[in-house]
Amino acid sequence: MPRPFASSADLDDKTQTLEVLADGVYALTAEGDPNIGAVEGEDFLVCFEALATPAAARDWLAVLRTHTDKPIRYLVLSHYHAVRTLGASAFHAPVIIAHDRTRALIAERGEQDWASEFGRMPRLFREPETIPGLTRPTLTFSSTLTIDLGGDRGDLDLAYCGRGHTEGDIVAWLPKHRVLFAGDLVETQAALYTGDAFHREWATGTLDHVASFGAETLVGGRGAVAHGRAEARAAIDQTRGFLETMLRETGRVRERGGTLKDAFAAVHAALAPDYGGWPIFEHCLPFDVSRLWDELDGVERPRVWTAERDRRVWAELQD
Repeated sequence: MPRPFASSADLDDKTQTLEVLADGVYALTAEGDPNIGAVEGEDFLVCFEALATPAAARDWLAVLRTHTDKPIRYLVLSHYHAVRTLGASAFHAPVIIAHDRTRALIAERGEQDWASEFGRMPRLFREPETIPGLTRPTLTFSSTLTIDLGGDRGDLDLAYCGRGHTEGDIVAWLPKHRVLFAGDLVETQAALYTGDAFHREWATGTLDHVASFGAETLVGGRGAVAHGRAEARAAIDQTRGFLETMLRETGRVRERGGTLKDAFAAVHAALAPDYGGWPIFEHCLPFDVSRLWDELDGVERPRVWTAERDRRVWAELQD
């Protein structure tokens, strides 16, 4: 029997877990679904990520409101993907922050990405009719941006670490508590989606930059919160290992004159023993290897994923 397309058959609700990471620092995880977070300022909130629909975001905000009633001033988007951005209207944030390149990517390919991700992960798009349209950042930056949290709460530093999961990923760093919200640049026991990635840069300089913060608590894009410096470093190392394995196996196939399908089989065989049981592994891998093949073929920027291209690549590599 053919494998169900992407995560289209993953229809079971996931258990959500709210963790208070420090005074006024929150993370919501959900068994491999996209993670989301919030940080209290003295008299305002900064929220990190927006989920796929306003309906889904409102559920998160209801949980958050059991801990704080401070108004949301900033919504930070780590990158442009639909499951991270389309719920933004529920936050009513006066300022929506992202990287310069994220704003450009939303304009360039946001509509196609919306249709693609809805087809791949329908369960995440609860009440899709509540989405008013693409989310447009109102404040962007190229390197770093610091939010003064007020009082004795210190700063929240937003930083661009280099091209990785996309060309516009940012992280949020709380130096006072040594907490890092890494977005999808790091996954904690969840498979990587690399269909829009820059694998070589991500596996080297970008992850080096992420590691340089020395986080003692790390919230990845998916998976459990990493507590302690050792767990945080292990999450970064797991992410790097996934990328390095993809690069090594795909490079070997290319050297011997193999095909994209050969590369998919080789990467799957190499990764499955360590990563195969992790969330979205089977979903991601055809798209991951397809992008890496393009990258090693000299295609500098990822090709736009459409719902039609998704199905074509899936059928080509899974049959």
